[in-house]
Amino acid sequence: MDCLDCQQRSTIAYGKHGRNSATDHIAYTIRQRPSFRRIWRCLFRRSRCATRSQFERVNHVIQRLDPQPQFILFTGDEVAGYTQDPNELRAQWRYWLDVEMRWVAERAIPIWHATSNHTTYDRMSEDIFAEALCHLPRNGAPGQEGLSYWLRLDDLLLVFVHTLCTDLGGEGYVETSWLREVLRQNKDAKHKIVVGHHPVFSVNGFSGAYGRDVGPECGPTFWDTLVEAGVLAYFCSHILAFDVQVHRGVLQVCTAGAGTGHRMPEGIEYLHCVQAALDDNGLRYQVLDTDGVAREGLSWPISLPPAENWRALPPGRHPAPSDILATAGRPIILRFSGTAATDGIGTEQTLLTAFDEGSRSKLWIGFRGAAQRLTVLMAPDKGRSPFYGLGPSVPAGRPFEFTIVIHPGMGPGGILVREGDESLWSSMSTTSPWGAERLRWPSTFGIGFAQQGKDDRPFRGWLNRCSLAVCGT
Repeated sequence: MDCLDCQQRSTIAYGKHGRNSATDHIAYTIRQRPSFRRIWRCLFRRSRCATRSQFERVNHVIQRLDPQPQFILFTGDEVAGYTQDPNELRAQWRYWLDVEMRWVAERAIPIWHATSNHTTYDRMSEDIFAEALCHLPRNGAPGQEGLSYWLRLDDLLLVFVHTLCTDLGGEGYVETSWLREVLRQNKDAKHKIVVGHHPVFSVNGFSGAYGRDVGPECGPTFWDTLVEAGVLAYFCSHILAFDVQVHRGVLQVCTAGAGTGHRMPEGIEYLHCVQAALDDNGLRYQVLDTDGVAREGLSWPISLPPAENWRALPPGRHPAPSDILATAGRPIILRFSGTAATDGIGTEQTLLTAFDEGSRSKLWIGFRGAAQRLTVLMAPDKGRSPFYGLGPSVPAGRPFEFTIVIHPGMGPGGILVREGDESLWSSMSTTSPWGAERLRWPSTFGIGFAQQGKDDRPFRGWLNRCSLAVCGT
């Protein structure tokens, strides 16, 4: 298995197929034969009149998948909701189930749902959600029967949480005791996936407790529960985007936008569904737009290249390695070890920079501020503000060892870092809606100082090692 199977964000991935016609089958293009075939798919804030045609286009993509998914996960907002008339809300659900999604029933594909702000916004709507989707298991948290639930499919555990529980406070509140117990009871499950509506970590800079993210009373405990139980991924939506991040080894995958007329932000995000495979090697997915073209993809977990594939980058200025210039969107992995400066000054200190002569650095990695916080800056576009990725800080005079992944298939969440060899991967924090998919590797590297020479933002500690590897080589 490749260490990471990725393609560039917002470009045609898995490019052999090109753009399919409206009648073509969409072949299952995720590499390797999976033991499970999955599709995760989300619709958010759909207006039946304004964007029905958009939702139909995503539905048509799914109907063309060959083979068809074994089940569908829907992460919320099937209907417009937000009405106080229970009969109107029931009518919305009947239309969605009997008209828009009739093909799912005809093909006998199971579909499981998460609650959301458009479908469970008060007690009345919670009751109608459970009534309309009466096929869902009734094994949820006390008082949340038909709202939260779990099911076991061989060695796969799926847990659906209610991230806007009325009894706990409404939007942004989620129960964790029941979740912890379900995960404990199913600790033998090889694959554990949790599904909810609200992100825990902000997406594309769209942040705000409760209204956009799980609230601070619940979020840290919720994520601790996932990490401690070895959960593979938390699938959510709410923010109208596709986004993937990893925090302490657990993926947060936000997939929202199967029929909405809006994007967060406009011009970058797109209508989509997610086709995924899960087997003994882990999780692999591709994100399909309304033409059936794969825009993004990921294989998880990460497997680092063998030792013989790493190359040392000594201090100084060097031509960029030739294999980097021909990576074709593959992830780049960098390792840095050394001892932090002892003076605690706040000037920028360079570990690595990449640039073309006569132009601004396109990539800068180093420490910033008196706290010596690990930072990655990317400036691929002339005259535009850079991407800032923020990592951990290093105390003055202390040794450090970081591994950084620059992953063009993960968007803004694709700058990953871990400390040492045993710690878990986490995405660097950022408010950017774009990431390394925009980076084109320049011709020159500088190690230990920036592009203007040895006096330009030098590293003031001791750099023991800087090394680089390309995934898939």
